[in-house]
Amino acid sequence: MGERKQEGRRGEDEDEDEEDEGGRRGRRVEAWERSYADERSWEDLQEDESGLLRAVDSKKQQHDQYRRRLQCISSRIQRGLIRYLFVVVDLSGAAGHTDFWPSRMAVVANGVEAFIREFFDQNPLSHIGMVTIKDGIAHCLTDLGSSPDSHIKALRAKLGCSGESSLQNALDLVRGYLSQIPPYGHREVLILYSALSTCDPGDIMETIQNCKKTKIRCSVIGLSAEIYICKHLCEETGGSYTVALDESHFKELLLEHAPPPPALAEFAVANLIKMGFPQRGAEGVIAICSCHKEAKIGGGYTCPRCKARVCDLPIECQICGLTLVSSPHLARSYHHLFPITPFDEVPSSFSNGLVHTLPRACFGCQQNFPGPGSKSSGRVACPKCGRHFCFDCDIYIHESLHNCPGCESQRSS
Repeated sequence: MGERKQEGRRGEDEDEDEEDEGGRRGRRVEAWERSYADERSWEDLQEDESGLLRAVDSKKQQHDQYRRRLQCISSRIQRGLIRYLFVVVDLSGAAGHTDFWPSRMAVVANGVEAFIREFFDQNPLSHIGMVTIKDGIAHCLTDLGSSPDSHIKALRAKLGCSGESSLQNALDLVRGYLSQIPPYGHREVLILYSALSTCDPGDIMETIQNCKKTKIRCSVIGLSAEIYICKHLCEETGGSYTVALDESHFKELLLEHAPPPPALAEFAVANLIKMGFPQRGAEGVIAICSCHKEAKIGGGYTCPRCKARVCDLPIECQICGLTLVSSPHLARSYHHLFPITPFDEVPSSFSNGLVHTLPRACFGCQQNFPGPGSKSSGRVACPKCGRHFCFDCDIYIHESLHNCPGCESQRSS
């Protein structure tokens, strides 16, 4: 009996050792999977012309994507300065799929946050509204406004996917809001669609024609596959339809909608718009805000026409309807009318041959350029003043500064 008990205990100890070893092995595998997913090393490889895998220069790749986008932005075409855009986010059950890391819903939420901030930086006089599609119903999260934080906070508070998606309900909802926009405003809808179908209560073709008559430009970014009804919607309304391949591609496609698109033929006319430049309210004074219908202490702005108090700029006065802006907002809007000429990239072969005659450091940040023998020269040149800049300064000058430091230094001297 004693030997049997000892054998039984040895058997239990061996089982426990096997379980501990299996648990440790499972934890090691999970840790390896997490580290592999966090590194995402497969995105740093690219096939070259000979079929071999080479490491990708992330900074060079980012700069190439930026230059492709810049070629479209810098063309001399008429663009709308005052845009009214509704961002429609599909939060149906398809948004919970994990083919995007960690899920489509999380990728869309992060992308929309970056897009909203970039949108108001590129379009200071424009407005954004948020709409979600869930359980076959379209919900309006935020009305048209110019506060990025309020839109982002509202979207983060309502994240959650369920049910079917209804494209027709979303279009009917945004069309009701955009039909009240003044004729000088450019009406746009950007739909981030995850589903492969749409559950509609009526004829969606009729809804698309109504959007076309209302002069609403509809664009769609798909996260699953190309859908005929989305492509037909964009073709009829003059928008663009694209499908994201991965997370970085989705963000790239989303940011392409931040600069003003070419104006439709119906809007390519000159319009005079009345605008007011309000004064900053005194600190410590209690006044009723016409935006939120509540008393606030200090800050805010006073409408020059009706003397009503508003919180943020730009905004339309809720009392008299006057568009209220500040002079910096108006000045920042005109860089789309006179864009900076894209800089010319200096080939690496040319820079290596004339390494002694070319400047060694960037004219903007004073950082040294890559030395001879590198795959990329790492520099661009302004076609007007001939100054050389690095890739980071090139992006900063064209997207934020909107003035060439080399040309400005020559004018001052």
